[in-house]
Amino acid sequence: MQINKYTIGFIGLLLIHIVVLLFLVDTYSISAKEASVYFSEQVNTLSIITNFSTSIFGQNDYALRVPFIIFYAGSAILLYLLTDDYFKCQRDRLISISIFMLLPGVNSAALLVNESIIVIFSILLYLYLYKLKEKEYYILLVLFLFIDNSFAILFLALFFYSLHKKDNTLLMVSLTLFGLSMTIYGFDMHGSPRGYLLDTFAIYATIFSPVLFLYFFYSLYRIGIKWEKDLYWYIAMTALGLSLIFSLRQKIAIDDFAPFVVIAIPLMVRLFIHSLKVRLKEFRNTHYFMLRVSLAVLVVSYLFLVFNKTLYLYIQDSSNHVAEEHYIVKELAEELKKLDIKNLKTDNKKLALRLQFYGINYDKNILLSNKKYNKNDMVVYIKYRHKVIKTFYIQNLNTFKLEIKE
Repeated sequence: MQINKYTIGFIGLLLIHIVVLLFLVDTYSISAKEASVYFSEQVNTLSIITNFSTSIFGQNDYALRVPFIIFYAGSAILLYLLTDDYFKCQRDRLISISIFMLLPGVNSAALLVNESIIVIFSILLYLYLYKLKEKEYYILLVLFLFIDNSFAILFLALFFYSLHKKDNTLLMVSLTLFGLSMTIYGFDMHGSPRGYLLDTFAIYATIFSPVLFLYFFYSLYRIGIKWEKDLYWYIAMTALGLSLIFSLRQKIAIDDFAPFVVIAIPLMVRLFIHSLKVRLKEFRNTHYFMLRVSLAVLVVSYLFLVFNKTLYLYIQDSSNHVAEEHYIVKELAEELKKLDIKNLKTDNKKLALRLQFYGINYDKNILLSNKKYNKNDMVVYIKYRHKVIKTFYIQNLNTFKLEIKE
């Protein structure tokens, strides 16, 4: 990596971003889905990573989430290395990587226990090694087969790319790996046909930010009909195309497709820069306006992620807010420990599993509920900045049974 002011700028941005992510870790609680992965008896990539990390650093949120922040940092570094000769101007390279680092979907993947950021890192590692040695790393592709089912998209993209390159070896390997992936994992085609195309567009708009995704979509189309198509384009276009086609029939798991789409951010930036520079200065106002709007919306979307928890203070009903899924439980566990309650039961199995991560185990004689059953129930308030956002009630069932007998 050549050290210049842009490289120093990248390193500075990355360090600041990691600090922000580490700050956000402390505001999150384990979700029901994450708890299910962590306590699952079924061995998979996520359970191995999370259990290994917590076995070394203790059962806490940092041990749970920092491995994914490391994958995020590795992805940003790899993308920066990959684009060292992708742009004529190093400033454009820094803009490209900054957009990638600010994407709401990428930041969410860096904070949550999911395969997306691992998949992004793996694709970029493959592309970097390919660029470094100018040869395919078939062993790495075989390894991907056992990491996650979504790599079937990469294998299919490599198949299309091999047709373009007329590379028979890559064609046979990619087709074989795609077939094996379909055999091992299959593809979910259950349910009655129903269109979810608009839903998929909406999710992509959330991942990228709305204005940015519209231009990204246009960029892939424009490159497809006018420009030379490289491996980035084949991977992103295969993922995006499949997700939209499948959305015509059913609701898709966007996590399977989005990691393969976001890696093509440099394509979009390069097309925009090219489109800007071929115009005379007096005709660039539209492009500059589009750039300002896109970056403004992207920054606002990023700030919404950073200050998401604060929204609790300004909404009337928080039950449908994302915080209901990723917040509350850690604060609840802390309040219970203050009351010297380390064991209880609840009718909400998902809540019980989440509490278990924070050391609150099962006890049939103490009931935790969000409903008050009698006047002797103990009340637990979950507050954020002195505002009560959730109320729980604790009932000692032994005492309740004695009252009934009397």
